[in-house]
Amino acid sequence: MRKPTASRSQLRPDARFNSRLVSKFVNCMMWDGKKTTAIRIFYRAMDEMERRLSTRGGPGEGGILEVFLQAVDNVKPAVEIQSKRVGGATYQVPVRVSTERQQALAIRWIIQAARGKKGRPMHLKLADELLAAYRREGEAMTKRENVHRMADANKAFAHFAH
Repeated sequence: MRKPTASRSQLRPDARFNSRLVSKFVNCMMWDGKKTTAIRIFYRAMDEMERRLSTRGGPGEGGILEVFLQAVDNVKPAVEIQSKRVGGATYQVPVRVSTERQQALAIRWIIQAARGKKGRPMHLKLADELLAAYRREGEAMTKRENVHRMADANKAFAHFAH
């Protein structure tokens, strides 16, 4: 097991929502150390989500953070597959995912799905993907379902998990 990084203990909550998960999300979204740009993109995406949900009578002020948290929770995978070599053969073994890895994978999949869409500003793509994840649809949810499906298909090799 790797030694934990200092970033976990030094991670400060963000200014607007006072949430460590938002800070982690922004840090994962950041490119070339441009944190201010990443924060601006994230907050614009949250404002866009709030605007879209308010037209439908969605959550009020402060409720948009709940939408974000629920979107990340919906994308978290429960199981994944790992390759194990046993007696010269390689098996795809389903294993449980730790809570930290669940969160990291969910964040990564949402950001990758948003970046994968072309032709629109990043804050709009991110708002689209977060709202889709909140409604249990979208590219990040498809990725999660595929991981679960592969783990389910390889259930026969679960006894190699030790």
